[in-house]
Amino acid sequence: MIDTYLVADVGGTQIRAALFPTDDSTPLKIVRTPTQGEGIPPLDRLLDLLASIWPSFGRVTAIAVAAPGPSDPYEGIVFEAPNIPGWKNIPLKKHLQERFKIPAAVGNDANLAALGEWRFGAARGHNHVVYLTVSTGIGGGVIIDGKLLLGVRGLAGEMGHITVMHNGPLCGCGQRGHLEALASGPAIARWAAEQVAQGAPSALAKISPLTAREIARAAAENDALAISALNRAGMYVGIALADYLHIFNPSAIIVGGGVSRSGDHFWEPMQTALRTHVISDAYLQDLLVARAALGDEVGLMGALALAQSVGQSCICSRHPNAG
Repeated sequence: MIDTYLVADVGGTQIRAALFPTDDSTPLKIVRTPTQGEGIPPLDRLLDLLASIWPSFGRVTAIAVAAPGPSDPYEGIVFEAPNIPGWKNIPLKKHLQERFKIPAAVGNDANLAALGEWRFGAARGHNHVVYLTVSTGIGGGVIIDGKLLLGVRGLAGEMGHITVMHNGPLCGCGQRGHLEALASGPAIARWAAEQVAQGAPSALAKISPLTAREIARAAAENDALAISALNRAGMYVGIALADYLHIFNPSAIIVGGGVSRSGDHFWEPMQTALRTHVISDAYLQDLLVARAALGDEVGLMGALALAQSVGQSCICSRHPNAG
């Protein structure tokens, strides 16, 4: 008989679920389904996907789900998930436990990505870690003394919503000058489009819609405006990382997400700004600054790390009671 963990990563476009043995981080099976479609609500699609890979050869000791948006990890409530209509104040942990009759846990996807990189990825061996993901949005998580920082309501780690430019661009949250409004993928594309509209010469003028991915490609071909757009974003991320160093004093900073893979035009200005804005070189001593290692698997691996923490002291079930 094999003991297993069942985990899922809920995204705006797809839901992925995986079955892991409790003694290994190699999945036994991974399945996926679109988050929306066919008249089936996303919650039902998630529950059905998990039930579809329930093992017939063993037992599941815990379920863990990485969910987008702010959530209460103590009660397992997703307050509001961006890009998933109707996902507001969803008691996800309750639904999981009612359906499957075993212990379940829910966490914010960026927080769990931090947990995954710490347990399985680029931050292994470090007990004080800042993780930042720079993609369509900017999020992250913090590990302190080997524990994920959650805060009193579980809302800690909103790394993209610190102010790095007073009265700067409007952020999606409604505030101005947040890091996400200056260095996320859409922010990079918006700034480059504004420069093109003002007459800046660039091959980007021929691209519509303009995306951070297209900007990274143009930068790789030495387009000056594209390089400037990535330099600018990297600089603001570096400024924010210096602030995180002052607050958390980690031994490792891990940066992931699609924008972080844009090459040296983003990475080098980020590191330069980080070093320039720290108040003491003592913060940089033995500091690891590294790219995330888990790639697209980070959500599932973070959920696995959460399931491990839940499953160590749980009552097990042999069947999902999926009816």
